[in-house]
Amino acid sequence: SSDLAWVRAHAQEHKVLNLFAYTCGFSVAALHGGAREVINLDMSSAALSIGQKNHALNGLRSRASFWAHDIFSSWGKVGRHGPYDLIIADPPSHQKGSFVATKDYPRLMRRLPDLLAPGGLAMLCLNAPELGSDFLREAMAQAAPTLTFQERLANPPGFGDLDPEKALKVLIYRAPQS
Repeated sequence: SSDLAWVRAHAQEHKVLNLFAYTCGFSVAALHGGAREVINLDMSSAALSIGQKNHALNGLRSRASFWAHDIFSSWGKVGRHGPYDLIIADPPSHQKGSFVATKDYPRLMRRLPDLLAPGGLAMLCLNAPELGSDFLREAMAQAAPTLTFQERLANPPGFGDLDPEKALKVLIYRAPQS
């Protein structure tokens, strides 16, 4: 898909933080793209164990870490291992009790300027039909105004929708160079 291809193309020599990693597809793409290190963080240890198998199946046993933590209680550990050249946030859209986009995305966005290396990139995914890309853009302008919008990635064929604002939204932001 286009988002995996984008990660592969933008991971060379980068330290990558994969938030809400689930089965770690973005991590596999980043390592295939030459990432020097990927930290996969997800509160589901079962999903991460599948992610570890995905890495093994792809011959990617090193340079990846798997942290079964709740992101919102792990900022200290995440920060100590930074900064990151690329941060991927692909939260679940309908998982009761784990992530509510309207409340939790701004909380996550506020942390990005401190976690990103100068010039680092953040890829924000939102697969909630009730929220358009304007939700992400307005929340970022409020929560992390130093990050600049770069582009919205085209959706892969399986994620098409008559209304692109109801479909998957993947926005790229960049941290200032210094």
